[in-house]
Amino acid sequence: MASIFTKIVRGEIPSYKIAEDPRFYAFLDIHPIAIGHTLVIPKQEVDYIFDLDDTILGDLHVFSKKVAKAIEKAIPCKRIGVIVYGLEVPHAHIHLIPINTPADMDIKTKVPQTPEQLAQTAALIRKFIDL
Repeated sequence: MASIFTKIVRGEIPSYKIAEDPRFYAFLDIHPIAIGHTLVIPKQEVDYIFDLDDTILGDLHVFSKKVAKAIEKAIPCKRIGVIVYGLEVPHAHIHLIPINTPADMDIKTKVPQTPEQLAQTAALIRKFIDL
């Protein structure tokens, strides 16, 4: 059975897309811990990030770096935090989170966002994508 992320890539479930290329897809987390919280996934469905082929794993990080640079330009923050814990969805993914303090990485925190706010944030970040 396809993961929810595979369904997003296929267009079966809507998302707030930030960037895409033939192998990777980046989109806003709909339950963000900060405005601009973005998920980056390989389109290939692999459950555990460290089961990815070395080339795909490396390229996923390079793609994530490009997305992170766009987030930094769009969302005021000191850095982009990175979390890879991968238990909630059986599809390898990286969380990119705008942060100003270590406390901003608390995964229990959620920042409620309306669909309109998510769409505005996605459009703002996309303006700075340089793939």
